[in-house]
Amino acid sequence: MTQAFDAAAQQSLLETRAEAALALARRLGADACEVGASVDQGVGVNVREGEVETVELSRDQGIAVTVYVGQRKGSASSTDAGEASIRDVVEKALAIARHTGEDPAAGLADAALMARERPDLDVHHPWPLTTEQAIDLALACEGAGRGMAGIKSSDGAGLSSGEGVRVYANSHGFLGSQRGSRHSLSCMLIAEDEGGMQRDYDYTSARNPHDLLAPEAVGESAARRTLRRLGARRPATGRLPVLFDPTLAAGLVGHLLGAIAGGALYRQSSFLCERLGASLFPDWFSLFERPTEVGAMASSPFDNDGVATRDNVFIERGRLASYMLSAYSARRLGMVTTGNAGGARNLRLDAPLASRDALLERMGRGVLVTELMGQGVNGVTGDYSRGAAGFWVEDGEIQYPVEEFTIAGNLEAMFKGLVGVGDDIDTRGSIHSGSWLIDEMTVAGA
Repeated sequence: MTQAFDAAAQQSLLETRAEAALALARRLGADACEVGASVDQGVGVNVREGEVETVELSRDQGIAVTVYVGQRKGSASSTDAGEASIRDVVEKALAIARHTGEDPAAGLADAALMARERPDLDVHHPWPLTTEQAIDLALACEGAGRGMAGIKSSDGAGLSSGEGVRVYANSHGFLGSQRGSRHSLSCMLIAEDEGGMQRDYDYTSARNPHDLLAPEAVGESAARRTLRRLGARRPATGRLPVLFDPTLAAGLVGHLLGAIAGGALYRQSSFLCERLGASLFPDWFSLFERPTEVGAMASSPFDNDGVATRDNVFIERGRLASYMLSAYSARRLGMVTTGNAGGARNLRLDAPLASRDALLERMGRGVLVTELMGQGVNGVTGDYSRGAAGFWVEDGEIQYPVEEFTIAGNLEAMFKGLVGVGDDIDTRGSIHSGSWLIDEMTVAGA
């Protein structure tokens, strides 16, 4: 059984330590300082073939201090947040700052931008789960999948449950803290026929354990996903429409976010440098974030600079409406922070939605991609090439599974070639998206 985690007590302790680090930095000569501290605790179990493989009880904590001496910056961190360690971290950060060059963009975000409201975003739902209960749930998940006809064996099922507290404070007088939790259950299975073996998986994830799917539902879904891949062959080569499964469509959104992130822009390592206002998508498509959405996976009232988060529109009616900036990257670009230090939070789409069947009918002949492999994405040029697996589509209907092929294109062309978005929205992560139908990509198979 995991050691009891008193989130309120941990929050108070971290806040006290953060304030102590700020006070010490001032006494030792820092002109400004910011402190991040966190503590997380969780349980993770993995089972395979009906037996327990691993049980992990984890507890991690840390503190990171950044100081500014003029426009010189120094940072240091430690996994020990005790009094002696705090002094050591502050002294190291100051030593680094005094030996680095000046950076005109260095410094805290403007004090006027600090978050003033701290709403309860309903993101902390502890799960009083014993190790034995966690094992039983994982076994039930795997057992439901293994029990389906055609499943040969299992690559395992796993349950993870954790909660934690994070604190950010700076010498503007800002002190923000947030408690959070995350729970998940997954299963990966193996099926075999005369053509060989196939594997696939499914999972459920939520802030609140009551929102998780039943273990049996996850296992059975993993089995169905695995069985449908039997008999896979290589597809034909050509220029074809490609339908991305919702989880993979969310990955395309992630590539867009990487290209509009301030760090990539000021380093001139993005294919979207100096493209604000450019038409990137069809005019029926918009993309925005809702960082204070109640109960969502990435909700927070403040970003990693302490700046109040806000609803941002990144793509408005097809056009690039905003970059994604922290205080530092904004200064480097001569712009203003968008409250995105630490990334975007809770991405949502605004587009006409169609059923999977309607998208397949519109596709006619092409491939439905359900798995991608490799890291063939060039953020500088936007070139995209990935190994893939999925299903061959003919006359608007799925015909058979396909594997061992690649899909290739360019992200900007893919965005402009988006012709449909599915209503099969995947809500398990921070990016909520349905399937994406791209008009044409290079498919290299047989």
